[in-house]
Amino acid sequence: MTPEIIDKVARLSCFENPQDTVALGGGLTNVNLRVDDRDQQYVVRLGEDIAEHGVMRWNELALSRAASVAGFSPKVIHHEPGVLVLEFLNAQTFTEADVRNPDNLQRIISMITHVHHDLAGHLSQPVLAFWPFQVNRSYAARLHADGSRHAKALPAMLAQLDQLESAVGQINMVIGHNDLLAANILDDGDKLWLIDWEYGGFNSPLFDLAGLASNNALSETQERAMLAQYFQSDPDQHWRAYSAMKCTSLMRETLWSMTSEIHSELDVDYDAYTSENMDRLTSALAGFAQT
Repeated sequence: MTPEIIDKVARLSCFENPQDTVALGGGLTNVNLRVDDRDQQYVVRLGEDIAEHGVMRWNELALSRAASVAGFSPKVIHHEPGVLVLEFLNAQTFTEADVRNPDNLQRIISMITHVHHDLAGHLSQPVLAFWPFQVNRSYAARLHADGSRHAKALPAMLAQLDQLESAVGQINMVIGHNDLLAANILDDGDKLWLIDWEYGGFNSPLFDLAGLASNNALSETQERAMLAQYFQSDPDQHWRAYSAMKCTSLMRETLWSMTSEIHSELDVDYDAYTSENMDRLTSALAGFAQT
């Protein structure tokens, strides 16, 4: 948090006398700050478009507004290019262990179900689609053009991707969050909240479910219970398509990290993150081959 950032926040027109600007954790594609003003607390998200990751801030704003109106996300207070100001929630940020807690997991699946069923009706403008197979192909093309150190691994990954897309088959399209990390789920003691809509858009519901599982190390038993709760049917009916989407989600995270190795200016060990996700992807592909 530099003096320039503090000064930029202090000059935002939505504030009268901002005080106690504090850096918040998280945020691999933006800077998050908490600001006190007029006895209220706010979150300021600073971040421009990120072409290499398909992040368009107008899309994040549209979805943040809709999610706020629908009651899933905090209120949007102010926006301008590169800036999004939200109400601050006095809530616990989940950890992966919190997500795996059986009671919490049922609540999370219930929230995701409502998001998928209800959020589109609150949109007031078009938003992007997030088709993970095309996202992954776009990452691979950019990595090849950028001379990534992982270029030799890309052809095999793309061949696997074709097989995974075929296995997913037809989908029912919903508005997905598409980034269900534990840190994007908050609990105020009464209800759950979902934050950070920068990757949100139209997608298969399986991607959110697969992302929730892979990001939070759910067991197979938990995954099957999640599918049964979400679809209200035998999880075996969805297992192969779900397993394919889980591999696709892990591939996307791997390609995202490979791309961040080249383009990100944040102080994050993306080399290690890429290696971690490649190992998880290899394991998931082995499991998918047995479905």
